This record gives sequence, C-alpha cells and structure tokens, in this order.
Amino acid sequence: MADTDIFEYVNTLSTEEERLYQQAGDGSGLSDAERDRLAAIKVELDRCYDLLHQRQGRRDAGQDPSGATLRTARTVEGYEQ
Repeated sequence: MADTDIFEYVNTLSTEEERLYQQAGDGSGLSDAERDRLAAIKVELDRCYDLLHQRQGRRDAGQDPSGATLRTARTVEGYEQ
C-alpha cells in the first residue's frame, strides 16, 4: 500500500467522522450504532497514522517503507502518551 492510498483512506474516514459530528451537532445526537461507528473510525485513523509514521521511520532509516505493517487496534490504542 502506498502513502497516497493510506491518505485517501484517511480522508474517507475523516469525511465520515465529520459527517457524524455535524449530525450530532444539530441537536439530534447520535444513535448507539453511530457512536460505535465514530469510535471505530477513531481507532482506524490511529492505525493509519501509526502506519504512516512507521513508513516514514523506515524511510529515514534507509529501509523499505513497504516493510511497515498495519498494527492491531489493541496495539495502537495501548500506546501511552
């Protein structure tokens, strides 16, 4: 997967996330399913950003960025700030 493919996916997810936030902001709120989807989008975005960071790190180290792997949600969400 190329960086451009990852960025396109991030843009798609971000558009959906924005739509859900706009919907919630009009006073009608979100259904349980929509809240679950919003949470899933956030996790998926975190995974994408992690993958992009891995790819850049590999480039910076003179390695092939295609060796970066999409980590599990559990791994990415378990990072400490």
